Amino acid sequence: MFEAALTSLKARHLYRTLRTIASGQNATITLHGRACRNFGSNNYLGLADHPEVKAAAVEAVMTYGVGAGASRLITGTMPPHEQCEAALAAFTGAEAALLLGGGYAANVGLIPALMESTGGPDGVLFADRYNHASLVDGCRLSRAGFKIYRHKDLEQLDRLLARTPPRAPKLIVTDGVFSMDGDLAPLPGLLALARRYDALLFVDDAHGTGVMGHTGRGTCEHFGLPHDDRLIHMGTLSKALGGFGAFVAGPASLIAYVQNRCRSFLYTTAPPPALAAAATAALAIIDREPERRAALWRHRARCAEALSRMGYDLMGSETPILPVRIGDPATALAVADGLLARRCFAPAIRPPTVPTGTDRLRLSLMATHTTDDIDALIDALREAGRRHHLIPS
Repeated sequence: MFEAALTSLKARHLYRTLRTIASGQNATITLHGRACRNFGSNNYLGLADHPEVKAAAVEAVMTYGVGAGASRLITGTMPPHEQCEAALAAFTGAEAALLLGGGYAANVGLIPALMESTGGPDGVLFADRYNHASLVDGCRLSRAGFKIYRHKDLEQLDRLLARTPPRAPKLIVTDGVFSMDGDLAPLPGLLALARRYDALLFVDDAHGTGVMGHTGRGTCEHFGLPHDDRLIHMGTLSKALGGFGAFVAGPASLIAYVQNRCRSFLYTTAPPPALAAAATAALAIIDREPERRAALWRHRARCAEALSRMGYDLMGSETPILPVRIGDPATALAVADGLLARRCFAPAIRPPTVPTGTDRLRLSLMATHTTDDIDALIDALREAGRRHHLIPS
């Protein structure tokens, strides 16, 4: 039944298969029985394998068991959930926070719930063209009006907002850090437009939490944004915090509303208590060890400078996500295979994840990489770039 579709994917170099990583997620992984430098993980601060994070998870398992057993509103709320939510609220500077099952589940539940609270189908959503798929799907599921503005184009967004009836509920939806390009949303400008047009601003800061800002509080801290009740902060526990899950932070009234109306919170089993305990431990390490974030940014500067000097297009990245533009899927796969032969893993990203013609390697750097790791990646990309005529010889 599916053979023709699979054959078409293979012919266009868009077929994907699973890889089994026979080790923890750290700077070095075991792939196909060999040790490889890992440039494909979102474990930015190296906390997924941190002894304290693991110990917190193990202690929670021994105390509360593996699964939560039910949804949060039935019997699924345990002390680790409450402790993690309190820590997240303190971390983000919000009145309250709420754990959800994952970033995708959070976005497809939160956005429809928010639109329902402000007018449902009569409301209008405004979304950046490069938003994550989960944000796009959340907007579609809301059944509200849905307008897409060009990537980071505040002038076009201004025009779209101006043409919207003043009384219509409005929600601007954006990533804080765009996960495939590594650039930042213009949050100060977006918040100014939200204020001007009486809109809410929903920021998915999955890749900014723990990474961006002077203390790792995220992209809002990076821009020095003041707290504003119209700004809704969503983040994940699965990137810099090294675990799994998501959260929303904001006014206590928002969190109480989400507990009552967000379908992906109401109708699913609560996250395992061990994951909540692990996240709480990770937050403490982020505060206690700023040197992790400093190391991450040093590696980013070293790698970005070298690749740019070679002639690679890094597509405007401003973060430890470095996209290396290749241009077509076959070459992207060939370059990724060449790196793997030199024991450097970096995934080839192809449509539909990115627009046609922007196929790339997506490099994710980690605090736990060494300078030797970064230099090995640079050398591998120099060789691959020359072989495939991507950079000057």
